[in-house]
Amino acid sequence: MSNMSVVPPSPPSGWPVPPGRHAVLRSPVGLSKIVRGLLGLVIVADLFALWLGNQSYVLIGRLLRNAGSVTAQEIDQTDSLYRVCGIVQVAATLATAVVFVVWFHRARVNAEVFAPEYHTKARGWAIWAWFVPVANLWFPRRIAIDIWNASASANTRSAALLHWWWALWIVNLVFGRLASQRYANAGTPDEFEGAVAGLMASDGLNVVAAVLAVLFVRRLTRMQHEKALRGPVF
Repeated sequence: MSNMSVVPPSPPSGWPVPPGRHAVLRSPVGLSKIVRGLLGLVIVADLFALWLGNQSYVLIGRLLRNAGSVTAQEIDQTDSLYRVCGIVQVAATLATAVVFVVWFHRARVNAEVFAPEYHTKARGWAIWAWFVPVANLWFPRRIAIDIWNASASANTRSAALLHWWWALWIVNLVFGRLASQRYANAGTPDEFEGAVAGLMASDGLNVVAAVLAVLFVRRLTRMQHEKALRGPVF
């Protein structure tokens, strides 16, 4: 996809400028590439965590069947590596979240240029909606739907991709926290075995959610790029 040119003073092709600061049409293409790259890093980290989780699960199984077949060094090494991997996952997720929110805000401003009447939330909510407790469970989705509708053309496919991504992200957000708490509170081999299985399930869900996020970012960016090139219909 070629880059959509950035227009500092006003949108190209006669697009109107909505009221308010910075309401100009700017390319989301470059940011979307960075977001997708970081999401790819999240996927790699999650897949590595899945592999480590399986190693840990097998090790705990050996310990339960025959305690003498597992050394303290094996347990310490596996646990340390698993915890380091968890730190890498968190770091990758935080970096991705920052760039994703920047891209999301840019897409929101572009969508206001395309169709200001579609938006039920003020422009600033494209950022703050992600950080307000409780509201962050549905406000970003509402804003994403408004952006999608404003960016859509007559032949645009349905927003099913958006809905599936959001639903899976919310499910894993809750499930992942529960799985992490269960792992942190585990004290016996049996408890650790169940906790590791929960973390592996969470990592698997996160991989799928990240793939859907990549597709969502790619689709919405393409929609805005193509709509900007077509120009307004009078």
